[in-house]
Amino acid sequence: MLEERKLLKELTEGSESSFNALYNLWGARLYRFAFSYLKSDSAAKDVVQETFVKIWTNRAGINPDTSFKAYLFTISYHFLLKELRRQLNHPQMENYLEIKKEVVSAEDVEAKYDFDLFLKELETAKQKLTPRQKEIFTLNKEYNLSITEIASRLSITEQVVRNQLSAALKVLRRELSNYSYLFILFTIYF
Repeated sequence: MLEERKLLKELTEGSESSFNALYNLWGARLYRFAFSYLKSDSAAKDVVQETFVKIWTNRAGINPDTSFKAYLFTISYHFLLKELRRQLNHPQMENYLEIKKEVVSAEDVEAKYDFDLFLKELETAKQKLTPRQKEIFTLNKEYNLSITEIASRLSITEQVVRNQLSAALKVLRRELSNYSYLFILFTIYF
């Protein structure tokens, strides 16, 4: 963390070696993130490249004391959405969606229905959390903030965040026992 802060400070001053070190530190993770959505090697590489070009272009405005991870993934997320929109507007995508619609099975409809029910049940289950537990769960799982970022935002210790998140997960796991597989996926990927 201190090393990253030092690299960010040097980056704001125009250090190419610090930029390269940050790329080496984050590039592969960013690629995996983009690839998990785009399922395309070249598109994921493009997102990483565009993200780091923007990092370099805006280097003077980077605050070394804030979460670089959040900044980095926010930028890449916007490029990822741009790429997804481009893919959706591609003429072949329309053909693909037509074909896909024709081969949708009852299982797919059932899975979608299960997920919709799960989301409704999750909202109901969240009402059983204390206000603090609900806030921390939402920040962590739905807004993807780290324990450190939540602690800083709420002016509480990281241990309090961990304890509250753990308690929230215990309540939700119990309330959503009929959807245990979806709950596990939700807590891992969201």
